[in-house]
Amino acid sequence: MFIVVGVIFAVGATNYSMGSSAKPGAGYFPLILSVLMAILGAIVLFKSLTIETEGGDPIGDIAWRPLLVIVASITVFGLALPRLGMFVTIPLLIVMVSFAGDEFSWKGVIATAVVLTIGSWVIFIWGLNLTIPLKPAFMGG
Repeated sequence: MFIVVGVIFAVGATNYSMGSSAKPGAGYFPLILSVLMAILGAIVLFKSLTIETEGGDPIGDIAWRPLLVIVASITVFGLALPRLGMFVTIPLLIVMVSFAGDEFSWKGVIATAVVLTIGSWVIFIWGLNLTIPLKPAFMGG
């Protein structure tokens, strides 16, 4: 996966000007990162195919429940954010994602939701001045 994504982004980066090392263009940084990603992918692939372990654990079944819960949570977040605003959508995301794991505690979920909501507000609204709705649309958000 790293190799494929790295190669695709490297090809895409060539559509921008490269510049030089002293004065890099718009495509310079993405090209370097994508090449590094492809090299990392090649190293991981090589090691996974050549290193043998004695008595290694077999690969288990695919964990479908966490996979589906997380994908559904991200989809709901993307659809709900413009309509419900950040102050409702982030806690909703945290509650939904928490059902993907085996351990669930309302105390931890609420604490995580509060910290991530406040942190998101500080970073995205206050720090970066992004125009993300805070309140639900029906409340004038």
